[in-house]
Amino acid sequence: MITKSVLKFIKSLQLKKNRIEHQRFLVEGVKSVRELLNSDIEVDTIVATSDFIRENRNDFDPGLITEIKATDINAIGSFKNNNSVIAIAKIPMSLEVSISNDEYVLALDDVRDPGNLGTIIRIADWYGITQIIASPTTADFYNPKVISASMGSFARVKMQYVDLASKLESYQGEIYGALMDGISIHQQYFGSGGVIVMGNESVGISKEVESILTNRITIPKFGEAESLNVGIATAIICDRLRNS
Repeated sequence: MITKSVLKFIKSLQLKKNRIEHQRFLVEGVKSVRELLNSDIEVDTIVATSDFIRENRNDFDPGLITEIKATDINAIGSFKNNNSVIAIAKIPMSLEVSISNDEYVLALDDVRDPGNLGTIIRIADWYGITQIIASPTTADFYNPKVISASMGSFARVKMQYVDLASKLESYQGEIYGALMDGISIHQQYFGSGGVIVMGNESVGISKEVESILTNRITIPKFGEAESLNVGIATAIICDRLRNS
């Protein structure tokens, strides 16, 4: 059985400062843990209930799994009703995102909500976008809520935190920014690659980044809603650029 010190350590990884200190993060739930194990990310250990181990003994390396009580797994995890398994994984070494003219990259400017970030990672994966750059104020990629909302896509999408303005200034391709006063995405021609900038839901794209945009785009509005959720907006734009 698992020790109290290990339980305390796992629970501590809910906080960003502890994830940074130990270079470890949590992956919760059966689907996300399976995606983790199919990736190149190094796994330290998996903790799971006896029922989970019995039902899945042929799908997981028994050498990685430590048994845990259901009450303990609910106490250390972020899910209200956990899927009875949590993995502790090593944060991969930071890899620089390279932006070319023949692929699309998402740029997130101060997207702070973890659920939105996880959804955007999942959307990027769906539309074949494997790289994201983000401002330092964007939510932490390894936040448990981000990992959960990504539904396993965290294992396939690379994200780098950068000074967006500095990173984009040197890029020679098309930079599309989602704004209220842009050209309709249905009228905009999207080529084979470029950068799609999505901003903060409240204040939009920062002025510094906005000044670098080569194309101002918008999702045309037909009703009375004031705005769209950034995750939904990202999905609509990604669908359009893949079908333009």
